[in-house]
Amino acid sequence: MTTTERRMPATISDERTALEGWLDFHRATLAQKVAGLDEEQLREASVPPSTLTLMGLVRHMAEVERSWFRRCLAREDAPPIYYSDEDLDRDINVTAADSWEEAYATWQAEIAAARDAARGRSLDDLGFAAHRKKEFDLRWIYLHMIEEYARHNGHADLIRERIDGATGA
Repeated sequence: MTTTERRMPATISDERTALEGWLDFHRATLAQKVAGLDEEQLREASVPPSTLTLMGLVRHMAEVERSWFRRCLAREDAPPIYYSDEDLDRDINVTAADSWEEAYATWQAEIAAARDAARGRSLDDLGFAAHRKKEFDLRWIYLHMIEEYARHNGHADLIRERIDGATGA
């Protein structure tokens, strides 16, 4: 796993730069929360009966990146990576067969695909989220992704503190 440098977004910028800066900041925050842990630690559940793990959060964020940028914005036929109609929480619920290496690589690939999907588009460009039966502009997608990462980074912070006492960042 490579270490992601986390940069504080510019305090004065245009709207697009601010949105992309904050999204990248939160992506890097999650990468820092999982850095330096071994496979067993990344699989450690937060607090029973919850099955939430750091690996599960990373897999979930790969699904979220894919859903909003590829399926909604780019209108790609990109099926779910982990979950299915039979197991909607399969991204969160990791099994012995799942690996951290695969989860991290998939998350990074979905981030790259998200950047490609957004590149050159206006913030006013519309995507369609079939699961919500609504259109969303790119601006809304960026804001939603920032919120999604911020919420889950709070979860990651608590899980990481429980694993090895590390806090902050």
